[in-house]
Amino acid sequence: MKHFTSSTALALVIGLGSLTLGGNAAAANKWDSLQPDRDEIVASLNVVELLKRHHYSKPPLDDARSIIIYDSYIKLLDPSRSYFTAADIAEFDKWKTQFDDFLKSGNLDPGFTIYKRYLDRVKQRLDYALAELNKGVDKIDFSVKEDLLVDRKDAPWMKDQAALDELWRKRVKDEVLRQKIAGKDPKQIQETLIKRYKNQLARLDQTRAEDIFQAYINTFAQSYDPHTNYLSPDNAENFDINMSLSLEGIGAVLQSDNDQVKIVRLVPAGPAAKTKQVAPADKIIGVAQGNKEMVDVVGWRLDEVVKLIRGPKGSVVRLEVVPASNAPNDQTSKIVSITREAVKLEEQAAKKSVLKLKQDGRDYKLGIIEIPAFYLDFKAYRAGDPDYKSTTRDVKKLLTELQKEKVDGVVIDLRNNGGGSLQEATELTSLFIEKGPTVLVRNSDGRVDVLEDENPGAFYKGPLALLVNRLSASASEIFAGAMQDYHRALIIGGQTFGKGTVQTIQPLNHGELKLTLAKFYRVSGQSTQHQGVLPDIDYPSIIDTKEIGESALPEAMPWDTIRPVVKPAADPFKPFLADLKAKHDARSAKDAEFTYIRDRLALTQKLMDEKTVSLNEQERRARHDDVEAKQLAMENIRRKAKGEEPLKELKKVDEDALPDEDDKTKPEDDAYLAETGRILIDYLSESTKMAKK
Repeated sequence: MKHFTSSTALALVIGLGSLTLGGNAAAANKWDSLQPDRDEIVASLNVVELLKRHHYSKPPLDDARSIIIYDSYIKLLDPSRSYFTAADIAEFDKWKTQFDDFLKSGNLDPGFTIYKRYLDRVKQRLDYALAELNKGVDKIDFSVKEDLLVDRKDAPWMKDQAALDELWRKRVKDEVLRQKIAGKDPKQIQETLIKRYKNQLARLDQTRAEDIFQAYINTFAQSYDPHTNYLSPDNAENFDINMSLSLEGIGAVLQSDNDQVKIVRLVPAGPAAKTKQVAPADKIIGVAQGNKEMVDVVGWRLDEVVKLIRGPKGSVVRLEVVPASNAPNDQTSKIVSITREAVKLEEQAAKKSVLKLKQDGRDYKLGIIEIPAFYLDFKAYRAGDPDYKSTTRDVKKLLTELQKEKVDGVVIDLRNNGGGSLQEATELTSLFIEKGPTVLVRNSDGRVDVLEDENPGAFYKGPLALLVNRLSASASEIFAGAMQDYHRALIIGGQTFGKGTVQTIQPLNHGELKLTLAKFYRVSGQSTQHQGVLPDIDYPSIIDTKEIGESALPEAMPWDTIRPVVKPAADPFKPFLADLKAKHDARSAKDAEFTYIRDRLALTQKLMDEKTVSLNEQERRARHDDVEAKQLAMENIRRKAKGEEPLKELKKVDEDALPDEDDKTKPEDDAYLAETGRILIDYLSESTKMAKK
């Protein structure tokens, strides 16, 4: 979750002055009526001035930034280099170092010209694809041996329309073959794809000047960092350009990914998370209301997909999802039914359990505290309600209960915790340290504000471990970083998300600007930005860090350091880390769950490295069957080790399947949780031996 601060006196009144409008317009066409208006010109000048004065980094708007804006804009419009020709790009290249001058003068024409050319080229491609499909998908010859380059981000631009025709002939053939292998008959395939392309044509005709302005100015804003965004008046109500659907939605954060929509994060205890059928990096390709017809959303804008997914509390939305666990070129999908609801505070509340392990001939009990989010009931807190709910109050109560149960140590589970209240991250830290700073906030003017725990004495002084993963973000990283810097807990798991910046929302005359104006730093002086928190002991990540995380975002601000505010103290874990890692490695090498994750990651990486796909049906089916056989073998090795019956085929989730509300996994059955407990026990054992010497 992102942290926002209030902003005062940022509003600017900028005179238009003299503007040079014109530029090198393309030949007259159906898009000529799409022109920037006065409000948009004023808004663009306001954005230029706000970023110049108030962005954290204050980088200059110069030729170097112009190149970033230009390259990003072309990539936004045509990431797979499948629409523009080499001649188009050569024509646009003359503006490559001039966007700084255009923006400073309020000249929006070049951005509009490029976008309108894009609309022309998309229409040509869709018309071509429909013409190919109208020949009949049953006429396509899948016995020919030919390949399609699917990873085209670095491919050369096509030299002319004829070259694009050949590329799109193969793309249509690939779309048909994907659906054929997924089990659809020729009639279904033809209807689905014709409908998809016709819908995209219809949406193209609905393009407004506002859509072009938002795309262009947002590209400019995001050249500063990925969390600095322009929001049009229509989208301002969404508050975050990533479209958090936590309010009477499905509880997911989405983002655009070429022609599809990708799940970035699931809100803990949200409707989507409860299904256990969707995961980060899954792609949404269809949306249906209740039992109505599935709407194909490939090629739709993110905000349009969000509108379809949102709906009244208690209603059902069905999503057609391509799992991230599929091979990169496998579009086999599943249908997931989700009942929309608002995420309740009590469902995100911290929970406890007891992990019982036998190790070195002795029985151990470890307290587990799961914290899905950093929450604070602000309304009750401000009203003076003595029983207001907060993360820290709940954790303090759970720690008291666990200590009464005489646990040997505590594991705090921060996996998938996307953050929340900064105040709570600081308050929670205070339960485990004697006293001192908890986090630093550096503003754009260089001033550093220090948030401190001013209450002397730690509430819990016993052995402590924190379990984190790639989706532990923001407030989670602040807490984990403090625990690591004070050497108060072993940090175990995966590299965290790396979101360490602060944003503010600034209203404009037309829309809003969300801009980054501060950065978080740990008490050791290290930022949590980009790098996140690196664990003391690593676990293999089931989430691809190249796909999800701050470092996966273009123009992400770098990791850096400032002066620390605490003196380095002796690290009690350091003498034991090598031994703890060795014991963990030996155990995880034999553990079925760890082996499965490592093997699955290796297979996924191998498949990701494949840049082309065969358009020969026999070869494609053989490859598909080979990948499925490997995935089935990995799954059955895991099942055998757990004493479960092997599968004859990979499970396909039934369309009407509902999650089992009584499926409560014991902590001992969670491989990562159990192994974290064993590492903490290893530390207890080794430190006790050292103390006796």
